[in-house]
Amino acid sequence: NLDLITTAPSVIYKIMKTNGEVIEVTNPSNMPSPSEIEYMEEPIVNASIICPSEFVGAVMDLCQNKRGIFKNMEYIETTRVMLHYEMPLNEIIYDFFDALKSRTKGYASLDYELCGYKKSELVKLDILINGEIVDALSMIVPSERAYARGRAMAEKLKELIPRQLFEIPIQASIGSKIIARETVKALRKDVLAKCYGGDISRKKKLLEKQKEGKKKMRQIGSVEIPQEAFMEVLKVES
Repeated sequence: NLDLITTAPSVIYKIMKTNGEVIEVTNPSNMPSPSEIEYMEEPIVNASIICPSEFVGAVMDLCQNKRGIFKNMEYIETTRVMLHYEMPLNEIIYDFFDALKSRTKGYASLDYELCGYKKSELVKLDILINGEIVDALSMIVPSERAYARGRAMAEKLKELIPRQLFEIPIQASIGSKIIARETVKALRKDVLAKCYGGDISRKKKLLEKQKEGKKKMRQIGSVEIPQEAFMEVLKVES
């Protein structure tokens, strides 16, 4: 009976700190604060993709969306081509191959090899549920995609997290800055169901008591995130 925790796949990033120290980070939780980072480098691969010529446009569009840099293309047969791209390793380790197969109806192959590191504009994106950072959902993303990715993840989590008796705020943040917010609405419990008659003051007291109770639950309540929610959020495209 093992409790498995799903986390976003990651790679080894190199961070040059402002004090001249170079560190390697795989877990976003271990990243220094932005004020301590001079710049970051991420691993780059040379990727070779073979596919039928009719799918070249779809494959090139996919690679561009994954921050790929086109190098060249060659025909290996009259109906098959080989595309060469330089791509960040982080863009292909999770679902790139599945997306490639989908766009080529299964008629594509992928081969890649690490070719070094390149300086990139990257930030740590955190997800907070009920005010607490969920480490398993933290990730390192390109800065130009951080806002869109954070917003998409918050929206997806709102769909996936079951409603509780209290509101659940979902926030995406970069450092101390909140960049997106969604709220899972509280379940309504009819506390007046057994309150017969027209005693207004008693009804008001019951509603106030419910309001205070929900506030307390929100402060101490722990929110359980379904395991499938982690998998779905990791698939979110920015």
